[in-house]
Amino acid sequence: MTLALSRPTAPPVSEQARVPLVTGGDIGYANLDHAASAPCLAAVRRAVDEFLPWYASVHRGAGFASQVATRVYERTREVLRRFAGARPRDTVIFTRNTTDSLNLLASSLPAGTSVVLFDTEHHAALLPWRGPHVYRIPTPRTRLAAVSAVDGALAACPEGPRLVVLTGASNVTGELLPVAEIAAVARRRGARIALDAAQLAPHRPLSIQDLDVDFVALSGHKLYAPFGAGALIGRADWLRAARPYLAGGGATRSVLAQDGGLGVVWNSGPERHEAGSPNTVGVYALGVACEQLGANWDAVIAHEEELGDRLRRGLAAVPGLTELKLLDGAADMVGTLSFVLDGFEPGWLAAVLSAEYGIGVRDGAFCAHVATRRLIARTGGTGGQAVRVSLGLGTTAEHVDRVVLALRQIVARGARWDYAIQDGRWAPTPDPRALPPFLAG
Repeated sequence: MTLALSRPTAPPVSEQARVPLVTGGDIGYANLDHAASAPCLAAVRRAVDEFLPWYASVHRGAGFASQVATRVYERTREVLRRFAGARPRDTVIFTRNTTDSLNLLASSLPAGTSVVLFDTEHHAALLPWRGPHVYRIPTPRTRLAAVSAVDGALAACPEGPRLVVLTGASNVTGELLPVAEIAAVARRRGARIALDAAQLAPHRPLSIQDLDVDFVALSGHKLYAPFGAGALIGRADWLRAARPYLAGGGATRSVLAQDGGLGVVWNSGPERHEAGSPNTVGVYALGVACEQLGANWDAVIAHEEELGDRLRRGLAAVPGLTELKLLDGAADMVGTLSFVLDGFEPGWLAAVLSAEYGIGVRDGAFCAHVATRRLIARTGGTGGQAVRVSLGLGTTAEHVDRVVLALRQIVARGARWDYAIQDGRWAPTPDPRALPPFLAG
């Protein structure tokens, strides 16, 4: 697939499916749900196919394939360090995803650490923190007020270690938060900063050093490498001193039988928190995706901005549609937005877009329930759900135009099929669409 741009072409994604319609026939799938999981890059798919014959255990195998796999696994730490603009001594710990990374960090905080964060964070960043000194503050309406709010919360913290947890880009609205400005305030207050980069890393260059943050968490499945790997990148001291995240092989340097128990010496490097056989294929896929994005940022950003502007212009003309916003005024945004549409339930709307137009969007509260409910209330609405459209490298101008036209048609004439709630979700009834052949039977 080649993206139709006048600028240099961004990395192509793997060929996308054609999906059946309830009204008959099929159509190329318009995947407008990249913020949930992005499709696989073509280069990642090729790289994984090339690596699979060499797949083997890492670190402890004498065979040649094991040596190849170990080289792939450890080389990817350096790829991730470069991709994240990390400091030379920062550690890279491989995890399952952003949620796993932030839970690992939460388990590694020194005793008595105060944690400051906005209550509109994604649940991966909102929920892991425990203890009496967790300060969840409402997100203000302006960037300046957000910086001031963090400053005030840190000033009220007791003495001891402090951590600010911050999302780089909202998974609800796509807005970029003032990370560097908040980091500067945190530094003055003696705090460290953990950046949830799940929604930022696929869309913008990332630099731990330039932003002056201490930890970054990201997910492969958001970065066009949907093979189950993520990473926590950042300062090593807290992680080195913490109890291993998981107890098991690979995290240990030595285990000896002793009277009444075991004597265990844990590793002190990143493997301390990587017990068990690692997801080497997922790690390699993540590294390849990061290299592809890192080499093509100009084209990636140009592609997204072109289609994002096209999408926002189109949706602004849909009667009754209101886009949700965290911050007042113009803001830098990635290609994600959420909206409510007067008179239409979000789950029903998403089902119609899928069944009659071959469009995949997300409906609900997007694992950011506080944020979504609050933003809907600002519009005068009372529900807790919205529709989210999110763009990526697999998005085309036709996809954007299709969703805009579909919404205008739904507003004008409604659905062409019947829908009912089944197993808690709206679905066409009856649903004549056949599952793909590999699921048949």
